[in-house]
Amino acid sequence: MAENTTKKIAVVAASGRVGSLVVREARDRGYDVTAIVREECATPAQHTLVRDALALTPEDLAGFDAVVDAIGGWTPETIPAITDVAIYLADILAGTNTRLIVVGGAGSLFVNPEHTATVDQGTDFPEDWKPLSAAHGAALANLRQRANVKWTYVSPAADFQADGARTGVYTLAGEELALNAAGESTVSYADYAIALVDLIESGAHVGERVSVVSK
Repeated sequence: MAENTTKKIAVVAASGRVGSLVVREARDRGYDVTAIVREECATPAQHTLVRDALALTPEDLAGFDAVVDAIGGWTPETIPAITDVAIYLADILAGTNTRLIVVGGAGSLFVNPEHTATVDQGTDFPEDWKPLSAAHGAALANLRQRANVKWTYVSPAADFQADGARTGVYTLAGEELALNAAGESTVSYADYAIALVDLIESGAHVGERVSVVSK
C-alpha cells in the first residue's frame, strides 16, 4: 500500500451506509476527515459540515486533497440526486487539484471485451433497478467528458453486500464485470471502503472508472 500522503478529505453523504464506512476507514488511517451531511448526526469524522450537497460552494471544498461523493438513492424522488450531485461536484472542482472520487454503480460495467454490452442490459437485470443504474451511468458519462476534473469512478461488484464481512482483501478491476475465485461478482461495503481509501492513497486511476470485487 502506498504511503498516506493525502491528509485532508471530505465525504459527501457521510451518514450513509457507504459514506460512514469511508469516513471511519480514512479516519483510522490518520486522515483529517470532514463529514458533509444534510443534518447534524453522530460521525467519527473530526469535522462536520451541515450542508445540502447541491448547496456546496467552491469555498466549502477548497483545500481538500479528495472529495468522496457517496450520494445514494432508492426512490423516484432521491435517485436523480446521484447524477445531479456528481455533476455539481465536478463543476465545483473543475480546474482544481482536488480529486473527486465517486461511489458508482455496477450496472454500467461491461460484460464483453468489445465494451458494447453492459450488466444492466442483461435479460436478468431487475426492471426495478434500471432507474438507479441509469442515474449512475449518466454520472459516469458526464465525467468521461471532463478533462479538467481529477475524477475516479469506483463501481462495486454486482452483488454489493451492505452487511458483508470486512475481509481486508479485494481485487481492483477495470471496466468489465470481474468475478472472484468462486466465480461470483460480490464485494462487501466494508471492503469497498478499504479499496476506495486505497485509491485515494495511491493517487492512481485519475480520469478512469475502476471496479472492486472480493477475492
